Amino acid sequence: MCDKSDLSRSSPRPLALLGWGRVALSLLALSLLVLLAACGQGSSSSSSNKTHVLTVVPSPKGDFTNGFSPYSANANYGSQGMIYETLLFFNRMNSQITPWLAQSYDFSSDAKTLTFHLRPNVKWSDGQPFTSADVVFTLQMLKQYPAADGNGLWQYIQNVQAPDDQTVTVTLKAPYTPILWYLAGQTWIVSKHEYASAGDPTKFVDANPIGTGPFMLKSFSPQLITLKKNPNYWQPGKPAIDEIRYPAFDSNTSAELLLSRGDVDWTGLYTPNIEQTYVAKDPAHNHYWFPNRNIVMLYLNTAKAPFNQLAVRQAISAAIDREQIYKVAESGYEPVASPTGLVLPENQSFLNPKYANVAFAKDPNKSQQLLESAGFHKGSDGIYVDSSGKKMSFQIDVVTGWTDWVTAVQIIANNLKAIGIDAKVNSISFNAYYSALQMGNYDMAISWTNPGPTPFYLYNSLLNSTNSAPLGKPAPSNWERWMDPTTDKLLAQYATTTDQTKQQEALYGLQQIMVEQLPSIPLVYGATWYEYSSRNFTGWPDKNNAYASPAPFDFPDAEVVALNLKPVA
Repeated sequence: MCDKSDLSRSSPRPLALLGWGRVALSLLALSLLVLLAACGQGSSSSSSNKTHVLTVVPSPKGDFTNGFSPYSANANYGSQGMIYETLLFFNRMNSQITPWLAQSYDFSSDAKTLTFHLRPNVKWSDGQPFTSADVVFTLQMLKQYPAADGNGLWQYIQNVQAPDDQTVTVTLKAPYTPILWYLAGQTWIVSKHEYASAGDPTKFVDANPIGTGPFMLKSFSPQLITLKKNPNYWQPGKPAIDEIRYPAFDSNTSAELLLSRGDVDWTGLYTPNIEQTYVAKDPAHNHYWFPNRNIVMLYLNTAKAPFNQLAVRQAISAAIDREQIYKVAESGYEPVASPTGLVLPENQSFLNPKYANVAFAKDPNKSQQLLESAGFHKGSDGIYVDSSGKKMSFQIDVVTGWTDWVTAVQIIANNLKAIGIDAKVNSISFNAYYSALQMGNYDMAISWTNPGPTPFYLYNSLLNSTNSAPLGKPAPSNWERWMDPTTDKLLAQYATTTDQTKQQEALYGLQQIMVEQLPSIPLVYGATWYEYSSRNFTGWPDKNNAYASPAPFDFPDAEVVALNLKPVA
């Protein structure tokens, strides 16, 4: 009888992926494949102990590094949601709000005081009671360590108090309507008794996390994270899953092999020809759903020359063959994005009518005209140089093993070389990539955006100067370092009113900035990669029952999905 818990001890460290264009399988994936096959198909273990195990691959990152602080840039899968929870759950598929650690909330009449009424009888996984003191501590911790305050809460908060064990009162400096999403839906509540001595939560390892979530850490290795059911979880009878296992993979290709064999229950992978490679192998159980979720952007580091010049940004944008990215790199799954930065048609009601027909078009001649009008000229090697003779030679960062994005970046690099910009693909580890974006240590990079209940949240994350930072300092989300008073004014206009007409006016203005100023360059719509097998578990979200964002890399949505799953009898 095979015990899959041995996976954590038996898997060797993976080798680097041998190039994005090859069907390369790492030793890690091969060893997992052999062991999973020896244990039988599916993720439930033997019938003798009836342990219901969910095997999940959110996205390839390579080896795991031990650490479960939800405020670390390298927080492991499961930390956010499965272990640490939020006060409320916002379903980003339909904007519905569900009480979570807070059973209710209310705003004062002047919208400057937000009060949360906490759920009684919630316990931490070590059995200690969860109280308002933990919420106040978490928020004060973010104030003390601003690098952890990725949503900039303390720009808007005056103070936080706990009138009693079940009540938290947040006083704002001025009305700020998005505070509910950022504070209650995107802030992970940690325990005072664990984190009081932890110091900076962005640097705290947290090898033995204590959360309120449905799961707790069972074991860790660089190749496999295993979570087990939290016996103190506050939702009666949940979860129905006994364990969640996250095996490490270094590429989409290696993870796809296990997916095609039926050895993984839930993935968030870019999978070419998914109907043939996955669905056709078990049409009754193998399913996928790829709803649009955000915008895949080409970030230009506007804190560095020449990307601080509009003509350069426009030239780069005009050179890109987005149709090729859509059809080749993304296998026809992710259509070309709107220049407005809106996810369409989902955000159609927010679209300024004057941009109803605006679209990107590849125009290399226009690119060259723009560069020459900005004072650049071609050298003897055909590469543009500036007035001082410095070549336009840049790297485009992308995560090794994210095969669709690597292909997209190669297309972009070829497009730029064709007009006279020396662009090179810089394929690096996820941790190195994420650090480079945060610290501003890059030229160009392909990356995601952060959606929310309305387009404001994507714009705010992407463009608000308070989410930026000087080069060498960590920026929470404005990684292109866009600093523009007009943009900030429009964001503030939306955030400080409940008047929907004024909010719509602000969104129209932000669309104009995206179209005319190109602070970031939209490429294609970012699909919610989501493949799942109903062989071992039922209750999965789909287009007819979108109770949460379905991707295993969306948090806290992944927790909600796990809580809705039930083992097949």
